[in-house]
Amino acid sequence: MTADVSQRNAGAGGVDDGVGVTALLVAAARAIETHRPDSLARDIYAEHFVHTAPASADWPVRIEEVPDGDANPLWGRFARYFGLRTRIFDDFLLQATRAGTRQVVLLGAGLDSRAYRLDWPAGCVIFEIDREGVLAFKHKVLDGLAATPKAARVPIPIDLRADWIRALTDAGFDTTAPSAWLAEGLLFYLPSAAEAQLIAAVDRLATTGSALAFEVKLDKDLLEYRDSPLYTATKRQIGIDLLDLFAKEARPDSAGALAQRGWSTTISTPFDFTLRLGRGPLPEPNDALAGNRWVFAHKTNLARE
Repeated sequence: MTADVSQRNAGAGGVDDGVGVTALLVAAARAIETHRPDSLARDIYAEHFVHTAPASADWPVRIEEVPDGDANPLWGRFARYFGLRTRIFDDFLLQATRAGTRQVVLLGAGLDSRAYRLDWPAGCVIFEIDREGVLAFKHKVLDGLAATPKAARVPIPIDLRADWIRALTDAGFDTTAPSAWLAEGLLFYLPSAAEAQLIAAVDRLATTGSALAFEVKLDKDLLEYRDSPLYTATKRQIGIDLLDLFAKEARPDSAGALAQRGWSTTISTPFDFTLRLGRGPLPEPNDALAGNRWVFAHKTNLARE
């Protein structure tokens, strides 16, 4: 199984290729969000990731650095989307841990700094799974800042094509205790079978009382959005063609699969949270965000017949 699209790119597995560069894109968006007066999420480390990596050293980290500001499809609307997503998934994980869960697993953790910036309850352990090159870069930047995690942090440097399940359990993950899982900005890149395998693996490892959040796109021809301003601006301004990175095949019904396995699921659009919080993107014509869905699942063990 793969959660790494470097096989479709020419990089060496660090942060300047494939998914690594998209991780920098999200970091830049989080930096911009951090400096907004009406910020939805704060990540004081994000701009340091952006400035340290050669691929992103000249990217903006404040909306004031963007000539057309919020009118810019990439650094305005798209970045605000990532800020909203960060806030909602932050809230999801904190809610799970405040309800008693003490294990958090970040699948394809990328440059996520939640272990350092969120106020975790005592006793929480944050497992971060990603490629060795990505985690090494993150460690270099955070160590240089003398950053201290606010929970026990267990990095697991492994490609999700390898035996990450064994690596996770060997690192101390307890399959008998509830856990909270996050696959943020990950499943878009996976082949359909790999997504199904990942969801099944989480189900096997998660006991009753566990929670999972992930992001999917509706099963739709992505080429319909080839001319979407979000994608064209991303390609033109920073050279990333996201549509070339996304898996093109029909997507599995992962929310339905979880329901069959005894999970309760809620599916929301990002716009639902924009309306709730009063900040974030709203629908537009030819909208690349229109097919995005955020899934929130809780394992109840009441499997569907």
